[in-house]
Amino acid sequence: MSDYDHVESNPKDAEYLAKLQDYYAEWKSIPSYASLCEVFGIASKSWVKAILDRLGKSGFIERTPDGVWVPTRQFFARPMAESSVQAGMPVAVTATQGDYLIIDEMLIDEPSKTTLIPVKGDSMIEAGIHDGDVAVVEKRMTANIGDIVVAIVDNEFTLKTLDKERGQFVLRPSNQAFPTIRPQGSLEIFGVLVGLIRKYRK
Repeated sequence: MSDYDHVESNPKDAEYLAKLQDYYAEWKSIPSYASLCEVFGIASKSWVKAILDRLGKSGFIERTPDGVWVPTRQFFARPMAESSVQAGMPVAVTATQGDYLIIDEMLIDEPSKTTLIPVKGDSMIEAGIHDGDVAVVEKRMTANIGDIVVAIVDNEFTLKTLDKERGQFVLRPSNQAFPTIRPQGSLEIFGVLVGLIRKYRK
């Protein structure tokens, strides 16, 4: 039985965990027992302690050496549906839940070499990269033909697909309205695109 199964076997604990996650997302802290009474909608601090103890045993939170509750990595895991969503014709909805996933682990292999860069403009829109997206870029000095890279061309940053033309490296946009960049001077690879973040707002 996994830690998640442990929490899911106590339906109220799963609800308390969700409330605690929402609180932490807003305030970046786990509040006092008195404040958690209000967050959880219960009257007793001893109930709060029991809830936190259970969440601790399940691996979602832990105590620091000075006794303060803090989130574990598992606290930030998000549920991933067992079934994929179809971009074409609709399929039957299943209520089954799949694994849990920490988003950082999916997008980032080497944190020390990874940076997030906001995308400006629509020169890569046909590659699915839109203005306002955040590019997850792994910093490295080399790349393969066909990689989408952040390059420094004539002292300016740009996000394009690396290609070769008559033995020379070029940077191709994914939008016919933009020209291929053929560097007049230096071309330096800053990093390679490894992920993309897009937030859809209501």
